[in-house]
Amino acid sequence: MDITIRAVRPEEHEALGELTAQAYLGDGLLAFADSDEYLIELRDVARRAAEAEVLVAVERDERLVGGVTFVAGGGPLAETAGDGEAEIRMLAVARQDRRRGAGEALVRACVERARATDGCRRVVLSSQQAMRAAHRVYERLGFVRTPERDWTPVPGVTLHTYALHL
Repeated sequence: MDITIRAVRPEEHEALGELTAQAYLGDGLLAFADSDEYLIELRDVARRAAEAEVLVAVERDERLVGGVTFVAGGGPLAETAGDGEAEIRMLAVARQDRRRGAGEALVRACVERARATDGCRRVVLSSQQAMRAAHRVYERLGFVRTPERDWTPVPGVTLHTYALHL
Protein backbone atom coordinates (compact mmCIF):
# COMPACT_ATOMS: atom_id res chain seq x y z
CA MET A 1 0.00 0.00 0.00
CA ASP A 2 1.38 3.37 -0.99
CA ILE A 3 0.20 5.55 1.90
CA THR A 4 1.13 8.80 3.54
CA ILE A 5 0.78 9.58 7.24
CA ARG A 6 -0.07 13.18 8.04
CA ALA A 7 -2.11 15.35 10.40
CA VAL A 8 -5.85 15.17 9.94
CA ARG A 9 -7.42 18.15 8.20
CA PRO A 10 -10.56 19.82 9.60
CA GLU A 11 -12.55 18.83 6.53
CA GLU A 12 -11.68 15.16 7.29
CA HIS A 13 -12.88 15.17 10.90
CA GLU A 14 -16.31 13.78 10.13
CA ALA A 15 -15.02 11.10 7.74
CA LEU A 16 -12.32 9.94 10.18
CA GLY A 17 -14.84 9.89 13.02
CA GLU A 18 -17.14 7.66 11.01
CA LEU A 19 -14.29 5.42 9.82
CA THR A 20 -13.16 4.96 13.44
CA ALA A 21 -16.68 4.33 14.71
CA GLN A 22 -17.39 1.79 11.96
CA ALA A 23 -14.11 -0.02 12.60
CA TYR A 24 -14.92 -0.40 16.31
CA LEU A 25 -18.56 -1.31 15.65
CA GLY A 26 -17.67 -3.78 12.88
CA ASP A 27 -15.18 -5.55 15.13
CA GLY A 28 -17.69 -5.80 17.99
CA LEU A 29 -15.56 -3.64 20.26
CA LEU A 30 -18.37 -1.52 21.64
CA ALA A 31 -20.43 -4.20 23.35
CA PHE A 32 -20.28 -2.65 26.81
CA ALA A 33 -22.38 -0.44 29.05
CA ASP A 34 -21.13 3.00 27.98
CA SER A 35 -20.72 2.13 24.31
CA ASP A 36 -22.90 5.04 23.18
CA GLU A 37 -20.73 7.48 25.12
CA TYR A 38 -17.53 6.01 23.70
CA LEU A 39 -19.00 5.98 20.20
CA ILE A 40 -19.57 9.74 20.55
CA GLU A 41 -15.93 10.12 21.63
CA LEU A 42 -14.69 8.07 18.66
CA ARG A 43 -16.65 10.26 16.26
CA ASP A 44 -15.54 13.56 17.85
CA VAL A 45 -12.31 14.02 15.90
CA ALA A 46 -12.50 17.82 16.21
CA ARG A 47 -12.21 17.55 20.00
CA ARG A 48 -9.41 15.01 19.76
CA ALA A 49 -7.52 17.21 17.28
CA ALA A 50 -7.86 20.18 19.65
CA GLU A 51 -6.42 18.22 22.60
CA ALA A 52 -3.92 15.87 20.94
CA GLU A 53 -2.37 15.06 17.57
CA VAL A 54 -4.64 13.12 15.22
CA LEU A 55 -2.90 11.42 12.33
CA VAL A 56 -4.42 9.88 9.23
CA ALA A 57 -3.24 7.32 6.71
CA VAL A 58 -4.19 8.30 3.17
CA GLU A 59 -3.61 6.74 -0.22
CA ARG A 60 -2.14 8.72 -3.12
CA ASP A 61 -5.60 9.91 -4.13
CA GLU A 62 -6.03 11.25 -0.55
CA ARG A 63 -8.56 8.54 0.27
CA LEU A 64 -8.65 8.10 4.03
CA VAL A 65 -7.81 4.54 5.14
CA GLY A 66 -7.14 4.96 8.85
CA GLY A 67 -6.32 7.18 11.78
CA VAL A 68 -4.87 7.35 15.27
CA THR A 69 -4.68 9.79 18.17
CA PHE A 70 -1.24 10.52 19.62
CA VAL A 71 -1.25 12.00 23.11
CA ALA A 72 2.12 13.46 24.10
CA GLY A 73 3.16 13.96 27.69
CA GLY A 74 -0.02 12.84 29.42
CA GLY A 75 -2.31 15.37 27.72
CA PRO A 76 -6.01 15.64 28.53
CA LEU A 77 -6.89 12.60 26.40
CA ALA A 78 -4.41 10.30 28.15
CA GLU A 79 -5.97 7.32 29.87
CA THR A 80 -2.91 5.50 31.20
CA ALA A 81 0.14 7.62 30.30
CA GLY A 82 2.11 9.04 33.18
CA ASP A 83 5.17 11.26 33.44
CA GLY A 84 7.60 10.71 30.59
CA GLU A 85 5.06 8.73 28.56
CA ALA A 86 3.11 9.30 25.36
CA GLU A 87 -0.05 7.37 24.55
CA ILE A 88 -1.56 5.91 21.39
CA ARG A 89 -5.35 5.92 21.27
CA MET A 90 -8.21 5.06 18.93
CA LEU A 91 -6.18 3.38 16.21
CA ALA A 92 -8.51 2.35 13.39
CA VAL A 93 -8.15 1.16 9.81
CA ALA A 94 -11.08 0.71 7.45
CA ARG A 95 -11.94 -2.98 7.14
CA GLN A 96 -11.31 -3.09 3.37
CA ASP A 97 -7.83 -1.55 3.85
CA ARG A 98 -6.53 -3.84 6.57
CA ARG A 99 -3.48 -6.09 6.22
CA ARG A 100 -1.86 -3.58 3.90
CA GLY A 101 0.37 -1.74 6.39
CA ALA A 102 -1.67 1.33 7.30
CA GLY A 103 -2.04 0.40 10.97
CA GLU A 104 1.65 -0.30 11.37
CA ALA A 105 2.54 2.95 9.59
CA LEU A 106 0.29 4.90 11.97
CA VAL A 107 1.87 3.25 15.03
CA ARG A 108 5.38 3.92 13.66
CA ALA A 109 4.47 7.58 13.15
CA CYS A 110 3.36 7.81 16.79
CA VAL A 111 6.61 6.22 17.96
CA GLU A 112 8.59 8.71 15.87
CA ARG A 113 6.66 11.59 17.44
CA ALA A 114 7.27 10.19 20.91
CA ARG A 115 11.01 9.98 20.22
CA ALA A 116 10.95 13.63 19.16
CA THR A 117 9.12 14.68 22.35
CA ASP A 118 11.44 16.03 25.05
CA GLY A 119 11.42 13.86 28.14
CA CYS A 120 9.40 11.04 26.60
CA ARG A 121 10.84 7.68 27.63
CA ARG A 122 7.95 5.34 26.80
CA VAL A 123 4.91 4.92 24.57
CA VAL A 124 1.88 3.19 26.09
CA LEU A 125 -1.44 1.99 24.79
CA SER A 126 -4.51 0.02 25.82
CA SER A 127 -6.20 -2.61 23.71
CA GLN A 128 -9.12 -4.98 24.00
CA GLN A 129 -8.24 -8.65 24.19
CA ALA A 130 -10.03 -9.33 20.89
CA MET A 131 -7.73 -6.98 18.93
CA ARG A 132 -5.28 -9.75 18.09
CA ALA A 133 -4.12 -8.34 14.74
CA ALA A 134 -3.27 -5.05 16.44
CA HIS A 135 -1.39 -6.92 19.18
CA ARG A 136 0.77 -8.59 16.54
CA VAL A 137 1.63 -5.18 15.07
CA TYR A 138 2.52 -3.79 18.49
CA GLU A 139 4.71 -6.76 19.35
CA ARG A 140 6.44 -6.68 15.97
CA LEU A 141 7.34 -3.04 16.67
CA GLY A 142 8.81 -3.88 20.08
CA PHE A 143 5.91 -3.18 22.40
CA VAL A 144 5.63 -5.55 25.36
CA ARG A 145 2.62 -6.46 27.46
CA THR A 146 2.40 -4.67 30.78
CA PRO A 147 -0.29 -6.66 32.57
CA GLU A 148 0.34 -4.80 35.82
CA ARG A 149 -1.18 -1.74 34.10
CA ASP A 150 -4.27 -3.49 32.67
CA TRP A 151 -7.44 -1.69 33.64
CA THR A 152 -11.21 -1.93 33.51
CA PRO A 153 -12.95 1.19 32.13
CA VAL A 154 -16.40 -0.38 32.58
CA PRO A 155 -17.52 -3.60 34.26
CA GLY A 156 -16.83 -6.61 32.06
CA VAL A 157 -14.20 -4.92 29.85
CA THR A 158 -10.54 -5.32 30.75
CA LEU A 159 -8.08 -3.47 28.57
CA HIS A 160 -4.65 -4.99 28.02
CA THR A 161 -1.76 -2.56 28.08
CA TYR A 162 1.46 -2.45 26.11
CA ALA A 163 4.55 -0.27 26.39
CA LEU A 164 7.54 0.53 24.23
CA HIS A 165 10.63 1.85 25.95
CA LEU A 166 12.36 4.44 23.79
